[in-house]
Amino acid sequence: MTVVVMYSPDEFGRVALSYGATEAARREERLVVVNPTKGDSYVDTKFAGDDELATLRAMLERLDVESEILHDVVPDIAGAVLHAASSTGASLIVVGIRPRTPVGKLLLGSVAQRLILDAECPVLSVKPDGSEDLLT
Repeated sequence: MTVVVMYSPDEFGRVALSYGATEAARREERLVVVNPTKGDSYVDTKFAGDDELATLRAMLERLDVESEILHDVVPDIAGAVLHAASSTGASLIVVGIRPRTPVGKLLLGSVAQRLILDAECPVLSVKPDGSEDLLT
């Protein structure tokens, strides 16, 4: 069994990683960190660069859990996370959520919403609250 975290190199990804790592350790399960991109723009701020990946790897090495990073170009972001969860037998998916306006919720698709609705396992949605990072 695994805990799958949808990661982005920002406060939302960091809080998801913190909660996911805590849950993986508590459950004594493997941690799978998924950082996908569609690759359809020159700069995707949610896709970790080389320096960010090195920092992420160093952080994961300090944890007392087995971990893996999936860092790929994919056609469907939510589909990549759902596939990772399905293929690893995930017991939990953790995703950081952003506030959206009511119109934004109506007009724009949401990866987090799709994960919540389509996942075969529980999904924990977390948001930054300004408290200290759980991984420090």
